[in-house]
Amino acid sequence: MAAVFRRFKPLFDRILVERVVPETRTKGGIMIPEKAQQKVNQATVVAVGAGSRDSSGSVHKVAVDVGDKVLLPEFGGTKVAFEEKEYFIFREGDILGVLNEEK
Repeated sequence: MAAVFRRFKPLFDRILVERVVPETRTKGGIMIPEKAQQKVNQATVVAVGAGSRDSSGSVHKVAVDVGDKVLLPEFGGTKVAFEEKEYFIFREGDILGVLNEEK
């Protein structure tokens, strides 16, 4: 996976994410049918652009980093495929928030 993202870097304030795969089994081992699976709105950031420019030409850095877990809107983003895997490109303003993993 890392080789693909050395060749691809999103432009400006765009962020490339990989959606979290929904659970297909319960903790007890029961398979969940596709229709009953909830749509997962979480993703992992795999690449980020340099940031957006304002009218004076200053670059504003993107607020998320590679590896962050983010919350996405239900709809939106541009689907792209690299090496038979699906990824989505969102603008920074479309990301709803960053999920903090508590340990």
